Amino acid sequence: MTVLVASDLDRTLIYSTAALGLTMPDPVAPRLLCVEVHESKPLSYMTETAATLLAELKDDPSVVFVPTTTRTRKQYQRIRFPGRPAPYAICANGGQLLVDGVPDRDWRRAVAGRLAEECAPLEEVHGHLQAVADPAWLRKTRVAEDLFAYLVVERALVPDEWLKALTEWAEARGWTISLQGRKIYAVPRPLTKSAAMREVARRTGATATLAAGDSLLDADLLLAADRAWRPGHGELADAGWTAPNVTALTEAGVAAGEEIVRAFSRAVATLSA
Repeated sequence: MTVLVASDLDRTLIYSTAALGLTMPDPVAPRLLCVEVHESKPLSYMTETAATLLAELKDDPSVVFVPTTTRTRKQYQRIRFPGRPAPYAICANGGQLLVDGVPDRDWRRAVAGRLAEECAPLEEVHGHLQAVADPAWLRKTRVAEDLFAYLVVERALVPDEWLKALTEWAEARGWTISLQGRKIYAVPRPLTKSAAMREVARRTGATATLAAGDSLLDADLLLAADRAWRPGHGELADAGWTAPNVTALTEAGVAAGEEIVRAFSRAVATLSA
C-alpha cells in the first residue's frame, strides 16, 4: 500500500528559536539540528532524533512524504530536510503544488479559477488590511504568490477586538483570518491544503493519508486525513479544537515535532502490518 504523509512545517515539524519551547533543564535539553538558514543565520530546527526518524520515514518505499505549508515557494526552498527530496510539496496553503521542485501550472490555473468564483478578490482584502491596520503595531504587509496577504505585527499590541472585527469582515467575503506568532494571515476560504493533498493522493494512488498541523489553516488538512495529530500548542490547541480522527498531543514546542514524526512512523508500521 501507499501511505501519504502530509505535514505542516512551522511549529509542527520545524521550530524557530522563539518557538522551541525548551522548558526542561539545560542538561537534558534535546540536541537540535538546524534545517533552515536565512540571510546567513540559522532559523529553524528539529531535534536530531526527529530528523533521523523523518529520514527513515521518507526512505520507506511505501511512504510519500509531502511537506505542506503556507510558506511561499521561495520560503519553502530554504528548508533542508534530511533524507531524499520530497517528490511533492504543497506551498502557499495549497495554491502551489510542486512536483520534483517545479510548480504544476495546471494546478495553479485550477486554483485561480476557484478563487475567482468563490470569494472576494485579493486586491479588496489587501487594501482593507492596509486601511485598518494601526501603524503603532504594524511592521510589514505582504502579498504571497498573488494568492493571499499577511501582516507582520507586534502581537502584544494588537487589540483582540480589532482581530475579531477583521475576522467577521473577512468571513463575509469568503476569507479566513489566522493568527500565527507575529503574522496575521488573510487567506481565501477555497485555498486549502486539503484540496492539494487529495490531488497528490490521487496522483500517487495513496490508500491511506496521515497529517499534522497546529493552526486554523491546518484544520481542513487534519479533517481530510484518515488519521491526524496536532501539537499541544498553536491556534487549534488554544481553541481546544479536535475531531474524531485527530489526536491532540500534550507535547508542545520542538518536543511535539519529534512526537509527531514518531506517530507517523507508528501509524505507517500499523498500516503496513
